[in-house]
Amino acid sequence: MDDLETRELRYFVAVAEELHFGRAADRLGIAQPPLSRAIRQVEHRLGVELLTRNRRGVSLTEAGHVLLVEARTALDAVSAAVRRTRRAADPQRPLILATKSGASHELLQRLLDVVGKDSIEILLCEVTEQAGLLRDGSADVALLHHPYDDLSGFDTEELHTEGQVAILPAKHPLAAREKLTLAEVSNVPDLPIARWPELDGTYLDGPGPEVHTQSQLAQLVALSKTLLVIPASSRAWQWPEHVSVPVIDAPDVTTLIAWRPTSRSQAVASLIRSATALRETV
Repeated sequence: MDDLETRELRYFVAVAEELHFGRAADRLGIAQPPLSRAIRQVEHRLGVELLTRNRRGVSLTEAGHVLLVEARTALDAVSAAVRRTRRAADPQRPLILATKSGASHELLQRLLDVVGKDSIEILLCEVTEQAGLLRDGSADVALLHHPYDDLSGFDTEELHTEGQVAILPAKHPLAAREKLTLAEVSNVPDLPIARWPELDGTYLDGPGPEVHTQSQLAQLVALSKTLLVIPASSRAWQWPEHVSVPVIDAPDVTTLIAWRPTSRSQAVASLIRSATALRETV
C-alpha cells in the first residue's frame, strides 16, 4: 500500500523546503526524531530515496524534487476542497468574485446592477492572482483576461474583447500623441516598461522597475519612472498625472468569466447567465 497521508506530505514538504530536519520540526511544532522516522517510513513505503543525508546537510534526490512538486499540488487541492465544501454548506452566502483591481470596471458595475450588490462579494487582487484564488477555493468565480491569465482547468465564457492603451506621465512628449505602436512604447529610454514578476514571456515584462501592486505602478508612472500597456477599460483607475494613448498593434485582450467545472452551485450558474447576457452591451 503506497498511499500517503496529508500529514506525511506536510512533513515531507517542510523538510524539503527547509533542507534541515531541526528547522522543519520547529516549523511543524513536533520533535525531530518522529519527523525523521516519518520521512524514513515514506521512503520505505514508496521504495525510493527522497533525501540525501550527509555531513554537509540534506538535499533532495530527483525523486524528492518530483514529490515536492506533487505534494504541494496535492496539499493545495485538499485545502481548496475544504474551503469549497465549507462555502457550499451556506447557500445564503454571497458569491465571491475575484477580479484584478481596476480591470473591467464598467462590466463589473453593470453586473452588480443586474444581480444586486448584496449577491456578490468582490475580492480585489493584483495582476494574475485571480486564477489562483479561484483554484484554491477562495473565490467562486473570477474575471480573467486572455492571453495573460492561465485559463487551464476552468470553464469560461467570453464577455468582452478590447484593445490596449499605454498609460504615460501626462508631461511626457508621447502623451500628446493620438496613437502609438508597441515598438514605440517598448523603446522609450526614460520610461522603461515595468517588470511584473508574474508575467513571464509577454511584452509587458520590460527592463524597468519591478512592481508588485497597481498602486506602486501608478505612482511610478506619475513620477515618470515607467509606463505600462493595459486593456483600455482598465484606465478607469488612471490618475490625473496620467494620460492614456491607444496602442494600435497591441494584441486584443478578452475578458472572461471563469468558474470551476465541478461547481454545482445554482447561484454560480445564475451569475454566469447574467454576465453573458451583458456581453453585447459593454
